[in-house]
Amino acid sequence: MGCTLVIDTSYGSTVGVVGYEPIIETDSRTHVEKLQGNIAHAIERSGNTPQDIDTIVVGTGPAPFTGLRAGIVTAKALAFATGATLIGQNILEPQAHWNIIRRRGNAAGPHVLTLAVNDARRKQLYFELCAVPAVGTDADEARTVPLIAMDIDYPTTIVDRVNTAVRDYAEAHGCAADAIVVDVVGHGAGKYESVLRNVEQLGDIVDESVLDQTESWSLFATLAIVQHAEHPDDPIEPLYLRRPDAEVPNPLKHVLNHAGAERTV
Repeated sequence: MGCTLVIDTSYGSTVGVVGYEPIIETDSRTHVEKLQGNIAHAIERSGNTPQDIDTIVVGTGPAPFTGLRAGIVTAKALAFATGATLIGQNILEPQAHWNIIRRRGNAAGPHVLTLAVNDARRKQLYFELCAVPAVGTDADEARTVPLIAMDIDYPTTIVDRVNTAVRDYAEAHGCAADAIVVDVVGHGAGKYESVLRNVEQLGDIVDESVLDQTESWSLFATLAIVQHAEHPDDPIEPLYLRRPDAEVPNPLKHVLNHAGAERTV
């Protein structure tokens, strides 16, 4: 019987076989040194071999370029070598699903919104504002509804955009503002907590990811597999969301009396 391997390097790294405890590294500078060894260890301690892997779920970000690329390239190489089905999953929407589980038994109102974030460095955050079903809804049946699509911005601007979206949401649903709770969930939430506390109707600020949870981390893979069944042809592309630093110099230099070339990008 096959198994599902998860590889994510959107923040540090999480590697594991679904059904077993993952290996979590919080240092984002150790991808090259530890990633392959952690994958081998995770497969071995699950009692499987690489040939038993039939599905690989890889985190597609959003995340900084170098770390994200390390995970995706590794996952693609393993899928090619083993013949496993490769599935990509962004890391923000599962935060909203995990937030449902986290809030069970801790009702805070009929409308729970999740501001899912990930540290983008350079004083920015990747983020998405999601509406989720009422607390107590089965997460397997839940479907996130993006109120602000996945983006990258500075925390102060994110707060302004979220507050506007929350007011629009309240008006559209005909509910009072105090019936809405906005939880901020993900890595980077604690780093910018002083700014994020300006979110109106703020609930919890949780500097954790679904992939940090030893009990519910496999929710990441479950959601990915469900979405893959619905959209099997979705490409597996890294979500950087930031323009590349490299640019074509202007004007281009002439070399050896050559007339030069026109800039095309």
